[in-house]
Amino acid sequence: MMGRRNLGQRFNSPKVSEYEEKVIEIKRVSKKTKGGNTVGFTALVVLGNRNGKVGHGYGKAKNVAEAIQKALTSAKKKMINIKLTGKTIAHDVDAKLGSAKVALRPASEGSGIIAGGSVRVVVELAGIKDISAKMLGSNNKLSNVRCTIKALEKLKK
Repeated sequence: MMGRRNLGQRFNSPKVSEYEEKVIEIKRVSKKTKGGNTVGFTALVVLGNRNGKVGHGYGKAKNVAEAIQKALTSAKKKMINIKLTGKTIAHDVDAKLGSAKVALRPASEGSGIIAGGSVRVVVELAGIKDISAKMLGSNNKLSNVRCTIKALEKLKK
């Protein structure tokens, strides 16, 4: 006869995901209401399989765990496929989104990822090993992630 403990372990087994996730930013936000301040959290998450699939998500909730979960759900819906040529991208690509501008350049083998901040996370999770990137115009992490993904979408298939 199975005990209560075994039953719970059998049905609550951890889910194995094919994607790797990185939380880029968590912000505490508050809103003035009639009864005082309402505190909430926002989460920016990038999801990728390190083999040409990458997506980003943004979630808002009353606590951090729910915000991250909402961001992951959003990221799964917004996944894009990119074509990799070896360990780098096929050609130069530039993108502009609002005030954020990004320039992605293919790099020689062994040079690694020359990029900073949120651009580095997106490129790593997309599976690109050698690239040179420059972010201009914005320090907003959400804008930088969206701009980088827009640039990756411009790559020719």
